[in-house]
Amino acid sequence: MKELGKISQKSVTSPVSSDQVSMIEIDDSAAGQRIDNFLLRVCKGVPKSHIYRILRSGEVRVNKGRVDAQYRLAFGDLVRVPPIRVAKADEAVHAPVPSAHFEILFEDEHMLVIDKPAGVAVHGGSGVAFGVIEQLRAARPQAKFLELVHRLDRETSGVLMLAKKRAALVNLHEQIRANRMDKRYYACVHGEWASDWGRRRAVKEPLHKYLLPDGERRVRVQPDGLPSHTIFNLVDRWPDYALLEAELKTGRTHQIRVHLAHLGLPIIGDAKYGDFALNKALARANAQPGLKRMFLHAYRLKLTHPATGDTLQFEAPLPADCKRFIAQLAGTAGAGTHEQSQTETKTHGKRAI
Repeated sequence: MKELGKISQKSVTSPVSSDQVSMIEIDDSAAGQRIDNFLLRVCKGVPKSHIYRILRSGEVRVNKGRVDAQYRLAFGDLVRVPPIRVAKADEAVHAPVPSAHFEILFEDEHMLVIDKPAGVAVHGGSGVAFGVIEQLRAARPQAKFLELVHRLDRETSGVLMLAKKRAALVNLHEQIRANRMDKRYYACVHGEWASDWGRRRAVKEPLHKYLLPDGERRVRVQPDGLPSHTIFNLVDRWPDYALLEAELKTGRTHQIRVHLAHLGLPIIGDAKYGDFALNKALARANAQPGLKRMFLHAYRLKLTHPATGDTLQFEAPLPADCKRFIAQLAGTAGAGTHEQSQTETKTHGKRAI
């Protein structure tokens, strides 16, 4: 198929053009990456909603064919990207990326594991100029390869893993697909944990992802949705509240948040699926108890090292504001009674990046 107008040949690290078609041949550094994530990287500053729009419309082509957002790029693929004409996109390209400051839980030549704070997106897009990955790349200009292994929602804190080599990324993605990676979260919810559930409740409600008119993602329980499985373990409870451990068996978008809302146990501070009136009351100054964020924290990640085969476990302590909220619920001055043992965790000490 002959392209109309100007065509620009680009490398996988070059930003796309705003006035002509870009043709990008995929090399080893981009092979295995999802097309939507790849486009978010090369179309710097372009809203995520626009990226998904040009994918849905077929303006983005791979080897002259249409692909969906989940398509994984292969070595040698030829990607056609249309001219990106979005207001202020050019200014976003040149906007300076602030220096990163994240606590490191583990690092070697294959992988990097950090403790992500709440309120920081993992990557730019949807009105976010830059996220964790952009900040880390800016802080490490000498790094030849650095990619997110998985995602955390912007308001979720905790363990986040990145790959420093393509082979490590492929191996870790395979562990995720084969359900060999153990991900655990803490969530504080509003509502009553039913007595007939005991201390463990499995939820297997299928989830469907859709877009609002403004391009924002939402997820709902729907019979023809993707199979989804979460196990919730009761850690502690108080009148109208409960602290739960969530164990992911699948990794769907907003899975924990939607499954808990479906149970009638919305996560405290969840601005998409939570109790909005309660969230507002808890966020007021001097509220008791009070919390100004979503109480969802990825506290533990267990996996096999992609190169050595060793079993590794990483833990991120509960943030101070979440500890304080639990202490207020418990009516005690101290916090930290719900922290898990660190005895199995292989960490190399926390340091700032």
